[in-house]
Amino acid sequence: MNEKGRGVFRFFNEIGIINQLAGAIFAARLPGGLHVSHFALLNHLVRLGDAKTPLALASAFQVPKTTMTHTIAVLEKRAAIRLAPHPSDGRSKIVFLTEAGRKLHAEAIASMADPIRKITDDLGDDMISDLIPQLEKIRAYLDQNRGI
Repeated sequence: MNEKGRGVFRFFNEIGIINQLAGAIFAARLPGGLHVSHFALLNHLVRLGDAKTPLALASAFQVPKTTMTHTIAVLEKRAAIRLAPHPSDGRSKIVFLTEAGRKLHAEAIASMADPIRKITDDLGDDMISDLIPQLEKIRAYLDQNRGI
């Protein structure tokens, strides 16, 4: 691996470690037995809209359909989402976010207020905010090039 390759590896290694550390902080504060994977699905539905099939969601998260089916079942039991028959495919379902799901999502976000405040106070809001456009470009590139 050349120097550029090592730099890219170090970059993704740091992102992976940051993800692990941030996930642990978040998991410790999530309300009522909610797991990070459950929150991730709620967050996806809030950000990008609902009315998606379990298969489309599994593809978006790059997890097996069985894993997504389990996550959906947990959130359905909590009344955070509801499943409806697919209008054109009788074998499939469509996932919809409920008001309870929106409330649970908001509670999860609120649970992070103290850690976010501390991070902002200690590191400064600009340091993180300045990175967002570059990270969005990298995320978009990787999303468009999933098979590389």
